[in-house]
Amino acid sequence: MFERVLIANRGEIALRILRSLRGLGCEVAIVHGREDRLSLPVRLSDHAVPLYLDNPIDSYLDIDAVLGAAKEVGAQAIHPGYGFLAENAEFVRRCEEEGITFIGPSSEVIRNLGDKIEARRLMQEAGLPVAAGSDEPVSNADEAAALATEIGYPVILKAAAGGGGIGMQIVNDASEFDSALKSCQSRAASAFGDDRVFLEKFIEGAQHIEFQVLADGTDAVHFGERFCSIQRRHQKLLEEGPWLSEEVRADIGARVCEGARSVGYRGLATFEFLRDSSGQFNFLEVNPRVQVEHTVTEMLTGHDLVSLGIRVASGESLPLSQEDIQLSGHAIQCRINAEDPRRFTPSPGRLWDCHFPGGFGVRVDTHAHVGYEMPGCFDSLLAKLIVWGPDRERAIAGMRSALAETTLIGVETVIPLHQAIMDEPDFQARRVTIAYLDEHPNLL
Repeated sequence: MFERVLIANRGEIALRILRSLRGLGCEVAIVHGREDRLSLPVRLSDHAVPLYLDNPIDSYLDIDAVLGAAKEVGAQAIHPGYGFLAENAEFVRRCEEEGITFIGPSSEVIRNLGDKIEARRLMQEAGLPVAAGSDEPVSNADEAAALATEIGYPVILKAAAGGGGIGMQIVNDASEFDSALKSCQSRAASAFGDDRVFLEKFIEGAQHIEFQVLADGTDAVHFGERFCSIQRRHQKLLEEGPWLSEEVRADIGARVCEGARSVGYRGLATFEFLRDSSGQFNFLEVNPRVQVEHTVTEMLTGHDLVSLGIRVASGESLPLSQEDIQLSGHAIQCRINAEDPRRFTPSPGRLWDCHFPGGFGVRVDTHAHVGYEMPGCFDSLLAKLIVWGPDRERAIAGMRSALAETTLIGVETVIPLHQAIMDEPDFQARRVTIAYLDEHPNLL
């Protein structure tokens, strides 16, 4: 096991990683910007390295600065959490050159999976179901229209190097391709420095389902699925699990494990799918890192996923078999974002009062506390509220109680929206697709 690990992140995920490292006997180091100098993960770490750059986000994105901090404190490994440098293949390559372990997959694997066209090809070869689409980038409207006619409308244009829904364009007719293609290419070039786009069949009425995987470079196991279709602006808002029958879980689970093995994956990964109204799964992408919603799976299985990822990175083989992983009950996670619950605009500010719920089956992952200054320059996630129950109905009831008990004064939050969702008949009846919020505009 590593003696000292540098956390290259902030907020609740930095605190979550810190706790797992402490449980494994590791010393904890962390980098931090000016806005986070008094934050809980910085205060609780053994070593804190200030990186006060002009742009607050650069404190967590400057590769040279982060590597310099790791060498300064003598860290053998760097944990990237999610976001920032977590999926940056160049950063991982530099770690490899410096002899510092990156807690995650290799630079080659991240590069291949970060290219959505290459990832489609690799996963299709491994036996995963992939939506009909282009095997190469599309560069002109005539080429795109010809392919769309073959696939069948509607189709969707996506950035090959993209994520988070950036640049995606739905196309319903050949006449729309000229403007849609230019728009998608422009946004892809601006956001990712890569203007390549590809085309896929658009899955109408889709549900977003993802599988949690752990691999050691040779073998892989899965921890079941999470259902995460309630989203705003392609960003997840509520996640829960389980969702599938045992037969479907076993089938897709075996396929994602084979996908991980086929690329020599090491670490935690999430294989994401869109499932259509007929139940057909369509591979979407692999997230090569710990996910915000890993907590749902931890509550269902009783396994500490963050610690398992660190152990595998330190050189351990998989410490458990597929038979060791069993799902129990139902878990729901609500992301408590500091946002206007109707318009989803950020609501930074100071927390003058802060109380989180407790009790049986309740977990809160947060870096927030009374007096915490929620900055406006970072993601608006303030806390994650997770509730476990013996079944979905009791998990929903527990979440209602937990949301009602939560007190956050000083910023607006999306708690009223979550409360409305808990009482909404379609949600209660599992009639949920990725268009759920658009289809229920009057929740508040």
